[in-house]
Amino acid sequence: MMMLRKTFTLLAITLFALTGCQSSGTASGTGNASNSPAPSARITPQPTTAADTPAPGSTAVPNKGNETPSKVSMNGVTAVRLADAKSGWIGGKGWIARTDDGGVKWKVQYEGTGDIKQLFALNNQDAWAAIGDEGKLLSTKDGGQHWTTVGKVPNQAFLHFVSKTEAFSGNAHTVDGGAKWTSLPVPEGIKGDAYFHDANHGWAVRQVKDQIEVQRTQDGGKTWNKVMSRNTAASLTGVVIRSAGINDAWVEFIGESGMTQTSYSLFHTKDGGKNWLTVLANSTAGGGPAPGFPTGENTGPKNTGSKSGPLYVVSPDVAYMGGQCPSCDKPNSVGWTKDGGKTWVNGKESFTGYGELLLAMADINQGWLITNGNEQPSVMYTTASGGVSWNKVHTFDAAK
Repeated sequence: MMMLRKTFTLLAITLFALTGCQSSGTASGTGNASNSPAPSARITPQPTTAADTPAPGSTAVPNKGNETPSKVSMNGVTAVRLADAKSGWIGGKGWIARTDDGGVKWKVQYEGTGDIKQLFALNNQDAWAAIGDEGKLLSTKDGGQHWTTVGKVPNQAFLHFVSKTEAFSGNAHTVDGGAKWTSLPVPEGIKGDAYFHDANHGWAVRQVKDQIEVQRTQDGGKTWNKVMSRNTAASLTGVVIRSAGINDAWVEFIGESGMTQTSYSLFHTKDGGKNWLTVLANSTAGGGPAPGFPTGENTGPKNTGSKSGPLYVVSPDVAYMGGQCPSCDKPNSVGWTKDGGKTWVNGKESFTGYGELLLAMADINQGWLITNGNEQPSVMYTTASGGVSWNKVHTFDAAK
């Protein structure tokens, strides 16, 4: 009898304990132990009003997830930059958007005022955007989930970062991510903007009467040496310089314009300016001879179109350039060299859109092309064949 009473007592205690365990995970509304994060796990909170409010002097805008806010009209793309063949950013009138599937779908990450003038991506997480004529500089360190105002770019030259803290825009130099800028010395009377590959190595162009000079520095602008001199019948109206190495330079001379045509030429050196290749020499009837050439000389490789489009340098061997023909039904085209400028190939495809042409390459073969128009929506194309063929992947919002 005593043994039976002890058995009943033990069973009652066991049932009470089991009932308590089952109810502890549900009555309070919390999950059971298997669904609770370990103390070291990272929990991503939902966006709140406080999180969306930027700190004074900054602009922090969280990623909007998979939804594009209805108030943002993605028309008139003004800037593009790739992190890789599938991921990158575009900008427009007061917005920045990102894709991770090669342009099929986009997420608007930033909303504000002013046109996005430039975008630059150091990698998949670190990117920058220059906004408006005042050059407000935004930065993201988390792939665009948040954009923060870090400073102002002092000019509208080509902005490129060489690390997370060091960047150049023409002869402007920053080592703190864009908060403060200093000016590197350049020769007097240069045309266009200088270009610095790093803090020591830079390039600049001058025109002295009927001669065009390319000058180079290897000591941060303290001294400059003339490394090219060419007689010219045309006056320079612009210069574009890009570099893919310490001794590498691609220099585009932009000449005169007329009848919707602009003459231009492109030169390349791999050895610091000791030797130069004439990559392109586009003389036009309306714009006259290509800069760096005498009147009447119309020889040399030619890009398609009657004026130049964007120049994108991939490496010391590979460069792409758009061509534009404002009087043509399909004004836009792309050409390239893959042997350092020894030969030039004109792509066979052409594209609609009378606005600015945008081009960006992830590597030798993969890249994006975006066309614009005043009355037509912007359209994005991609290539995986080095420009031989292009696929239409996205048509943006109609122009307003």
